[in-house]
Amino acid sequence: MTAATLLNQTRVESSHLSEVMPLKATSIKTFGFRLSPPTTREEGLRLGFHLSRHFPGVVAVWDTGCFFAIAATAEKMPNAEEWQTALTNIQEDMPEAGDRIWTLREVKQPNITADVLAHLAEQVLRVCRPFSSVLVKPEKSFEVRRRADFSAELIERPSIEQDAEKKGSMTEAALSISVSSKIIFRGTLADFCETHPFRNELETLLVGLKVEDIDSGSTATVVEIVGTLGEMRESLLKKASGSISKQALKESPNDQLVVGVKFGRVSKTIYHYPLAGLRPCVTPQTADTFDVDYGGLLKATKISYLDRQRQLQSFRGQASNTLKLYGLELRKSINGLHDSDLFWTPRIPLEKVRLLFGNGVTSTSQDILSGLKRGGVYHRHKHYCPKDGATQTPIRMTVLNLFRKGTSIESFIGELRQSFRKYQFDSTLLTQDLAPLKTMSTQDAAARAQLDQLIEDSMAIPSDLYLVFLPTVDRTADDSESGSLYHRIYSKLLRRSIASQFIYEDTLQSTPARFLFNQIVPGDLAKLGNLPFVLAAPLSVADRFIGLDVARSAKKKLAGSMNACAGVCLYGKRGEFIRARTEGAAVEGEEIPQRFLEVLLPAAELRGKTVLIYRDGWFRGKEVENLLAWADAIDSKFILVECIKSGVPRLYSLNSTLRQTPEGKTKRFDPKIAAPDRGLALCLTSRSAILVTTQVSEKVGTPRPLRMNIRPEGHQVHIHDVLDATLKLTLMHQGALKQPRLPMVLQGADRLADLRLNGVFISECDRQFWY
Repeated sequence: MTAATLLNQTRVESSHLSEVMPLKATSIKTFGFRLSPPTTREEGLRLGFHLSRHFPGVVAVWDTGCFFAIAATAEKMPNAEEWQTALTNIQEDMPEAGDRIWTLREVKQPNITADVLAHLAEQVLRVCRPFSSVLVKPEKSFEVRRRADFSAELIERPSIEQDAEKKGSMTEAALSISVSSKIIFRGTLADFCETHPFRNELETLLVGLKVEDIDSGSTATVVEIVGTLGEMRESLLKKASGSISKQALKESPNDQLVVGVKFGRVSKTIYHYPLAGLRPCVTPQTADTFDVDYGGLLKATKISYLDRQRQLQSFRGQASNTLKLYGLELRKSINGLHDSDLFWTPRIPLEKVRLLFGNGVTSTSQDILSGLKRGGVYHRHKHYCPKDGATQTPIRMTVLNLFRKGTSIESFIGELRQSFRKYQFDSTLLTQDLAPLKTMSTQDAAARAQLDQLIEDSMAIPSDLYLVFLPTVDRTADDSESGSLYHRIYSKLLRRSIASQFIYEDTLQSTPARFLFNQIVPGDLAKLGNLPFVLAAPLSVADRFIGLDVARSAKKKLAGSMNACAGVCLYGKRGEFIRARTEGAAVEGEEIPQRFLEVLLPAAELRGKTVLIYRDGWFRGKEVENLLAWADAIDSKFILVECIKSGVPRLYSLNSTLRQTPEGKTKRFDPKIAAPDRGLALCLTSRSAILVTTQVSEKVGTPRPLRMNIRPEGHQVHIHDVLDATLKLTLMHQGALKQPRLPMVLQGADRLADLRLNGVFISECDRQFWY
């Protein structure tokens, strides 16, 4: 074979790539100390950040009661006396410390674990801010910029030991670096207020507004107006650490307002800022306020894979150069070519997972309609089961037609009833006249009262399913205050536990009826309490699956949020919905109280069983402790899993061209990232993984993975079993043919939580009528 022939032999190799990069300490200068009395976790994290800004070229972090610091190789590490002086100065600006006086005790030879090293590297980037944002689209007073997001990570690898009895794992520090797009107001909050129509009602305008610290880019919420700059300039200058904030404090006029803001959902600390030190955030909810083409800006936030790859390489280089100054080396991203043992894919691809329908019929998740047609639903709700030889109870339907005059729905209703019959369900129509009703609106009180009365009158005859036909204009109506037609009708029906199906006029006109029925009929059957399908092979990791969620709503005039303690959705081993429940009382904070947990997790249902509990977000406060105490009391095993939706590093497919050299060696050229396969996971440790649960086209964007964490306090199972169950539970959404991002136990709990927050209280039910 000639050299020319070898050179022409090329092929494409596919692998995996992550945004997680291992760290190595080459030569670091360290210092450690403890404080007496000990700090809380929140105090320790705040002190670490402020201490990192106090000494040039030195950063510090708090971890399990101890502070750890590293210094740049060109800088001198402060001694214990200098740290104590800095601590005393910073403590004066922390009123929550009270009358305590912290004293410092040096820790000889501090143990810099992988976890501590990762957080020190993160702190270096947070303080040094080496990343340059990239302008993408300017428009009026706004712009879209590409920015770097980063966080500390841990990687656990099997250790290399010859003796099998000594084999264990080795933990490495790592960082993740991602690219995000942000819509940014090009001025300050002071500029925003000066030109706003409500500038004479500043309290109404400002309190509750989402804002961004111009120096750090961190987002917060304005909770109060605390005074003017003339009254507070000197005290604020002492506390200011950012260059832009200091300049704003020096140059802004005395009559400029100072506002109190709160960062994050949990923190109770309020920070004071002049208006010139902040800028307003642009969100879908506030876009109209800014008179901007939000759709155009939103389109510019989409990042192509080529652009993302280039930007990731740039950000990685900027981070690496800064970390080198502190004796830290940032290595190549975790990838399938060199770290294949860390990646996981399901043994059976999701599209080939078998589902079980009625009469023992099975089909894949890609062929749900065929399975339903051949076997019918897996389980009928008792309401629709024939009793004592009688015919089955039909689905009773009521129609509310709010279309414009001249739009007919008769043929749609007829075909819908035929579709129900195809799946062995009879139906009956309670509404006699299908012509459009008098045009309804929610813009004035008289119209709202008329609509409410219309719905009340229609409820005189019990109905199982409301078919509501809405004008297209209602799509853009605001759900707040008077509300949209959809929101008003939907809420009223849900409060009576009545299922509903809404169809917009433009949808009916633009989409062939058969495609509509493919989407809505299986969902309507599920809303009515039937189970269209379940998993053909039961899940082995647990007997029951539970989702826990808390919905949050910010207070309008105070710091913090009033949260609705929500929902629990209970599912069985085949992914079958059993029941759902919400607790009636609203609670402060993010922790679900013990008394609620015990009500939401009934002993009669869970006694003696292994239960996998998904928490939407992190377990808070004493939730883990209370759950395990309840598990002991009812002789059960609780697997506690946190499902994190935001701030998760992305995963990619990595496609490279392989080419033979004249010497017969294989070289890799032109590696390009692409969308990952649904089901791909990166197992960071034995209890933590990043999981891709969605498949999206490049036009839509890049899939946002979930972070799955198994809490060490609960019953332990293999992370692969949790990933497998999570993926299969996404297939259990029976209200649409497209699977959701979350497993249905959490999707349902999240839905119930939002409904409870909006005044719709579903105590307990065995039907998923909220789909």
